[in-house]
Amino acid sequence: MNTPPMHIALVSETFAPEINGVARTLAHLNEGLRQRGHRVEIVRPRQAGDASSQDGADLLLVAGLPLPGYPGLQWGQVSMHTLWRRWRQQRPDVLYIATQGPLGLSALRAARRLGIAVVSGFHMDFAPCARQYGLGLLTRALTCYLRGFHRRTALTLVPSVSQRLDLQRRGFERAELLVHGVDAHLFSPTRRSPSLRERWGLGPEDVAVLHVGRLAAENNLDLLEPCLAALQRTDPQRRLRLILVGQGPQRDVLAQRWPDAVFCGAQRGEALAEHYASSDLLLFPSLIDTFASVVLEAMASGLAVVAFDQAAAAQHVQHGHNGAVAMPGDSAGFIEAACWLSEDHERVRRVRLNARHHALRQGWPGVVERFEQYLARACLAHDAQGALDQAYP
Repeated sequence: MNTPPMHIALVSETFAPEINGVARTLAHLNEGLRQRGHRVEIVRPRQAGDASSQDGADLLLVAGLPLPGYPGLQWGQVSMHTLWRRWRQQRPDVLYIATQGPLGLSALRAARRLGIAVVSGFHMDFAPCARQYGLGLLTRALTCYLRGFHRRTALTLVPSVSQRLDLQRRGFERAELLVHGVDAHLFSPTRRSPSLRERWGLGPEDVAVLHVGRLAAENNLDLLEPCLAALQRTDPQRRLRLILVGQGPQRDVLAQRWPDAVFCGAQRGEALAEHYASSDLLLFPSLIDTFASVVLEAMASGLAVVAFDQAAAAQHVQHGHNGAVAMPGDSAGFIEAACWLSEDHERVRRVRLNARHHALRQGWPGVVERFEQYLARACLAHDAQGALDQAYP
């Protein structure tokens, strides 16, 4: 069934070309919706390099304030009245609010005042981050705020079954599943680069152990060191080297602790795909990501993935078939899973092949179509409720 064209406003504190999972996901959704004939309006903070004259009918750039601990990211700052005036003149059919910061809250308040349907996304759970940084007292307040925010939207889209169950246990309502996809043409084993591996100091038989993500405490990076040591003991004849792609506040500290590691900085596009494909094993020890596109990107690139059995790994990794998983929080189990996976070369070859085959079935077109259906459903439900309110004031 074809969905009639809609005017959709995407509201987010982060957007491409910023490098993070939320920004990449929204870029795919934005492009896919436009290809399906919808008008998409973007509301986001102004980024470095944005021209002051860039605002238009389909783009609103707002002021931003630095987000503490996240260089390069910022909270969006805009008054509810600014959005109310804009959308009163050019009314969207539906809003998708991807982030719950000041910009998202202003958008929600404006939409409710104007009677516009709103769908929200739950891309990152800030409560575990607060605990990680010793701010556990904020956890309850953050959960209450987020629960109240999402309760005022028609639907909350979450990227994994485990995340939906977790939110339901915490009292969130109307949580629906929208899994993420992967560009298996961009992320492909064909992008493997012997010259890049040579720059890493690795030969054809050596092992590049990859981590992709923000270099920060919340990503559980301390687990990488004992895991790498255990992997080296498992196969002492082969050289292992840790390859880290990403930036973050722990970069300098980690460089001192791990002098033999290769710090590649932030990568994007084809360069990122080349780094994936030129590696052999992905270690993903994070316990806070609601989905982690990194897992699917690595699988599409033909890597063996080791992760905790949650979020994207729970959604896509079958232990022993196309990767290896451990129970969330079980550090010893994570290390054991990595060693078990890598000790048999034939097992690694089979797992990498199966990972690629699985990723080939996880394209973005189907995800965009499902997203479109959620937005259309929210519009219909909102219109039906409005008709009832008029009939029975």
